[in-house]
Amino acid sequence: MKNSEGKILLLPGDGIGPEVNKALKDVINSADANTAINIEVEEDLVGGASYDKNNTPLTDDVLKKAVSADAVILGSVGGYQYDNLPFEVKPERALLKLRKELDLYANIRPAKVFDALKDASSLKSDIVEGMDIIVLRELTGGIYFGEPRGIRKLPDGQREGINTEVYTTNEIVRLGKVGFEIAEQRKKIVHSVEKANVMESGILWREEIMKLHNEKYKHIDLSNMYADNCAMQLVKQPKQFDVIITGNLFGDILSDISAELTGSLGMLPSASLGDEVNGKRKALYEPVHGSAPDIAGKNIANPIAMILSFAMFLKLSLKNNKVSELIESSVENVLGKGYRTKDIMQSGKNLVTTSDMGSLISKEIKNLSRSF
Repeated sequence: MKNSEGKILLLPGDGIGPEVNKALKDVINSADANTAINIEVEEDLVGGASYDKNNTPLTDDVLKKAVSADAVILGSVGGYQYDNLPFEVKPERALLKLRKELDLYANIRPAKVFDALKDASSLKSDIVEGMDIIVLRELTGGIYFGEPRGIRKLPDGQREGINTEVYTTNEIVRLGKVGFEIAEQRKKIVHSVEKANVMESGILWREEIMKLHNEKYKHIDLSNMYADNCAMQLVKQPKQFDVIITGNLFGDILSDISAELTGSLGMLPSASLGDEVNGKRKALYEPVHGSAPDIAGKNIANPIAMILSFAMFLKLSLKNNKVSELIESSVENVLGKGYRTKDIMQSGKNLVTTSDMGSLISKEIKNLSRSF
């Protein structure tokens, strides 16, 4: 019997979450059966599914399981039926609480164009062919969390909305370290993105990233870029980028732009990481797409982002590049054979269901494992 190599908590969540989670479990089982890994898997409720049963989107028991696991893999949360719930029990509060309690401050969103899908992008294929970008977004600071914030009434009867962009040296530096470490394993190219021309927080961001670079990472090519220019360059010449390091607001926007270049949100995984302690980081992995309630239960959702999130777990949490690459290659091969879910369907290709795609990738893992 193989010893357990890692422990994950699966939280399928709402909408299409349970469907893509089922496809992922097929892939995990195939990887366990055909490689040296042995992943211990536990599954529980989160978001609306948890609220329906427990009147809370995240129970204390599930939070404890998340803390004790090597990583959480989450499907999605939310749905139309929960729109009118009180703010404190909305499904999305579960995700925010997990990020806060696990102190997950570094959000990694890859945007990779698979060769088989280069024509699915909104840009010309020659512009995106071979594109492989990482957007590293700071997740727990910036304008989404800064104080003061709120809406207040002015003496003249108008209302004023207030949000404050705040960053400290430590918040910038710890994210910068993650970004430079990722770049060391890739092309050694980093673009640090802010608005130092009009924002003091941007000035601080640029100064601290440059200081960190000069002290520890001079061997990495660092460029500073304004956020608006970065957005333009992503749709003009995306392959100039490798790793983009940026704050919460700009990361939110730029990662969505880079995602669209790949052709479908259903293809994109993400990782949210905390500090490394004794060689391991607390982490949460999830597909970039949401719960998509309009197609939930129809078995047509694309499970690839969920499956690639598991591949990211193997690479970043377990440092198992070999099996991670096996899964990525299996996805590439299935796409190369012409199989497509509805969101990435192209003329002349074979339309398959969510469960079919999971089965096809699982079988490909078995086939490829013989040569890995």
